[in-house]
Parts: sequence; C-alpha cells; structure tokens
Amino acid sequence: MTASSELTFKRNYETHLKHLRRKGLRPKTIEAYARAIRRIGQYFAYQIEDLSEQQLTDDFTDLRDSHSWSAVKLDLYGLQFFYAHVLHKPWVNVDLIKPPKAQRLPDILTVEEAKGVFAATHTLSYRVFYFTAYSLGLRLGEGLRLQVGDIAAARQRVHIRDSKGNKDRLVPLPQVTLAVLRRFWQVHRNPVLLFPNRHGGLKGAARATTPLDRGGVQTTLHKVVAACGIKKITPHSLRHYSESRTMSG
Repeated sequence: MTASSELTFKRNYETHLKHLRRKGLRPKTIEAYARAIRRIGQYFAYQIEDLSEQQLTDDFTDLRDSHSWSAVKLDLYGLQFFYAHVLHKPWVNVDLIKPPKAQRLPDILTVEEAKGVFAATHTLSYRVFYFTAYSLGLRLGEGLRLQVGDIAAARQRVHIRDSKGNKDRLVPLPQVTLAVLRRFWQVHRNPVLLFPNRHGGLKGAARATTPLDRGGVQTTLHKVVAACGIKKITPHSLRHYSESRTMSG
C-alpha cells in the first residue's frame, strides 16, 4: 500500500457514502455497503479500482468460509454499487455457489414462559414493550417505531409502518393489549411515541422524540430470560408466538 493509493481510497470511500445517502437507502443498508468497501479495501491494501474476476472470486470465497451468506451478498452488492456509482466501471461478475439453506424452526415461548418473562421484567416500559411485541407479533424495530396514531382502537387494529421490505401492514389489536397500552400511555403521556426513551426519566418521557434504546431492550430481555432459566430467546423471537397461534388456529 502506498500513501497515494490510501488517499485515493479514502476519497472514493467518501464519494461512496455520499451516493449511498443520495439514493435514500435505509441506514442499515448504507452501513452494510460502507462496511463492505472498508473490508474489501483492507483486503486488497486499498487498491480496489481494477480488481480482476480471480481476485474477487478469491476474496468472496474466503469471506463465504467465515461469514454467513447474507454477509457475502451484502459485500457483493456494496462493491457493485461502488463500481457503478463511484468508479463508473462495469461490474465483473463473481460466480459464487450459494450454500444449501438450513431450515430451522424459530424458538417460540409457551404461554407460561411468556408470563414468567413479563413478571420478571421489573422495568415497566420494557415489560409493556415485550408484551406488545408478543401479542401483536412484531419485530423489534416495528415495536419501537409504534406511535400513538398507529393504534386504531375502534377498528381493533394496529398500523405497522415501514415493515420488512419497506411495506406497511395491519395487525389485529387484542382488547387486552389495547388496555395495557392505554394504561402505559397514562404513565408517560408522550403525544407521539408509544415507547419513548427513558433518558430523562418519567418527566422526560413525555417530551422524548426518540423511542426506547434498541440495545437496552435486547440486553434486558437477555438478562430476564437467563434469570427465568428459559432457552435463548431474543426480542425477534417474541413475534413468533402470534405466527404459531395463527398457524395452529
């Protein structure tokens, strides 16, 4: 690596970031594509402007051996974007064979296990969040983004916005969940967010403009699950209860 090649890489990397933001991609996609260029740049000593098919095949084969297929795809897409929008060069196709997909059933909490998790969660905001995600079948991000206006009590449904694939969807709203959410809102009274962050305490919650911290939600659930002696469960696992109930019903 030379000082010149490193300087060129840094300049191209900044251009890459600008194009990613201009395209209006989701923050996670932007970070994944940016991370791809950082990794590939390091792998090739920051000289990535004229990579051959063999170089790319060797790189992505090594990556496939140590990372998931989704990580390999994100790096491929990130480099494709870099070549198209930064270097303005044709993309050299890399012929990689996708490994067989392992089918695994998700971990699903039983009703009794779920009750134990809720009872052992002493922080009110987390307890209500876990119950809501469990009863509505929500992904972590979907639950955190919930707003007061998304709850259609009269129609007994919830508007889930910006779901997987940038799509909205409607889910049924059980009466018990509506009652829990109403009582919880009476506690924080934030005019917009159903689950405002806890940074400013109870008084600050009413004025909060961001939802609960994602890491705090995950860390607390891990601790509660461990204390309850339950198999490994993540916030994402909570949503499978509604799915399993729908399939069995």
